[in-house]
Amino acid sequence: MGEKSYENKKCDKMFFKKSQFTVHETSHTGEKSQECGKCRKSFCSKSVFSRHLKIQTRKKTYDCEQCRKMFSRKSVLTRHQRIQTGETSYECEQCGKTFYSKWDLTVHKRTHTGEKPYECEQCRKRFSCKSVLTMHWRTHTGEKPYECEQCRKRFSQKSHLIAHQRTHTGEKLYDCEQCGKTFSSKVYLSVHKRNHTGEKPYKCEQCKKMFSWKSVLTRHQKIHTGETPYECEQCRKMFSRKSYLIMHQRTHTGEKPYECEQCGKTFSSKGYLTVHKRTHTGEKPYECEQCRKMFSWKSVLTRHQRIHRGVTPYECEQCGKTFYSKRDLTVHKRTHTGEKTYECEKCRKRFSYKSALTMHWRTHTGEKPYECEQCRKMFSRKSVLTRHRQIHTGETPYECEQCRKMFSRKSVLTRHRQIHTGETPYECEQCRKMFSRKSVLTRHRQIHTGETPYECEQCRKMFSRKSVLTRHRQIHTGETPYECEQCRKMFSRKSVLTRHRQIHTGETPYECEQCRKMFSRKSVLTRHRQIHTGETPYECEQCRKMFSRKSVLTRHRQIHTGETPYECEQCRKMFSRKSVLTRHRQIHTGETPYECEQCSKIFSCKSALTVHQRTQHRKGIL
Repeated sequence: MGEKSYENKKCDKMFFKKSQFTVHETSHTGEKSQECGKCRKSFCSKSVFSRHLKIQTRKKTYDCEQCRKMFSRKSVLTRHQRIQTGETSYECEQCGKTFYSKWDLTVHKRTHTGEKPYECEQCRKRFSCKSVLTMHWRTHTGEKPYECEQCRKRFSQKSHLIAHQRTHTGEKLYDCEQCGKTFSSKVYLSVHKRNHTGEKPYKCEQCKKMFSWKSVLTRHQKIHTGETPYECEQCRKMFSRKSYLIMHQRTHTGEKPYECEQCGKTFSSKGYLTVHKRTHTGEKPYECEQCRKMFSWKSVLTRHQRIHRGVTPYECEQCGKTFYSKRDLTVHKRTHTGEKTYECEKCRKRFSYKSALTMHWRTHTGEKPYECEQCRKMFSRKSVLTRHRQIHTGETPYECEQCRKMFSRKSVLTRHRQIHTGETPYECEQCRKMFSRKSVLTRHRQIHTGETPYECEQCRKMFSRKSVLTRHRQIHTGETPYECEQCRKMFSRKSVLTRHRQIHTGETPYECEQCRKMFSRKSVLTRHRQIHTGETPYECEQCRKMFSRKSVLTRHRQIHTGETPYECEQCRKMFSRKSVLTRHRQIHTGETPYECEQCSKIFSCKSALTVHQRTQHRKGIL
């Protein structure tokens, strides 16, 4: 006959002793049947109640002269006094470590011998000392006998309660001699010291990786086992740690119990609050030993260090792409699954990760929390502020290995490299056209869908891209924030300024493979190629005429619509194109900016200069 077992219907946990089952049940009901007549404290476990009574009835006749604390046994007083004086009389012959009592030394020796005399009856796990078994047993019963009088939170270990109580008092008794940082418990100080010493005493047997905390090793081992014992009842998602589950559950409840005293912002976990506070203090405690760059998150430092080592340990099983961090891989996987777990409450738009939702939310609120210290300009994203700062510093840390051109952003360097490689990994499903960037493919798709989601508030004109709308708005505002350092000419867009600079430098980095003609812009090279291919992909819906460029089609449509959106401020004459308006303005200003280098004759428009050169100096051009 099999051994009788007791199953809890609420959590499906099994027990082989009725007494253990009874104690566990009280963790669900909260029932505490045992009450101490002396201090009125109540207990759910009979054994814990019995221990408590012994402590209460036991006479405390031994008094510490230093702190007046009372003890019921002389041996406990002796051990306590050694802690006060720092005296450690018992030394381990094997490693030289010293201890306050013989018992502590005996337990320590078991780390060398591997002896674990205490066994858990339920899961057969073994322990080197009885007190650790007692604490472990509470993971089965759910028993938490230690209660905080201030917030009623319960703990399975007294040391955890003591450390917790210091969160209310703010007391930090333990001081690091090296950096002066204070801690609420000795254990936290001991672990902190390992940051200075580099000590990592816990080793994973499977991959030989070393850790400074045993709990971190335990969590790490779950990577190998794949163990995720904690399940969310709402969405059935599984987690390797209870703390992760608790944090995850807050995404359903919206609970953010941790508040920043400085700005009032709330967070779902204490860790997030701690890191957030560093945005106010500017504290960056994690330093890269290779380049001395400082970081406010340890995980960000770890990812950064992989850039130096060239290590990308996380691989996507579907496409083979590798990543510096597990989080980057998780986010990437959503491109395959199409999963978008985060939804905007206002417009119901969905996002693959929380940070994207946070940034999107700012488009509704108009919030711009990041400020440039130099010009006081505000930004909604930290990355945009970082890029903006490079305008002031002129910093271009990314270099192309092939042509030695320097760039301010890694993403721009990556795009630039495709000029050399000719790589076009993104394909349009409708017309099979290939693109070098995903963003360009997304824009291209709008040709097929006709989608124009961005509207100008002033003239109600619709646009397919936000950047095009932003440029269009400058027609109304007349804003030209970009200045050429050489001729002081002002421009409404940075890209136009960049193109303009090539007039001064004479730079033509784009070459036609067919006729070897050089061009200053990629777009001009693309248009030029159509001379060789005869390609005319843009069709007028009204007269079916075909065009090689979208801009030419747009101009052509104005023949049918009669649209003239550009007005001369001086004579109120209307024009269908901005370039024509610009030329027209020169009638009023008398400006003739184009000079023939051969005969010094000046012209008001570039096309007139070109015609002049072809007719008058044909031999010189050829």
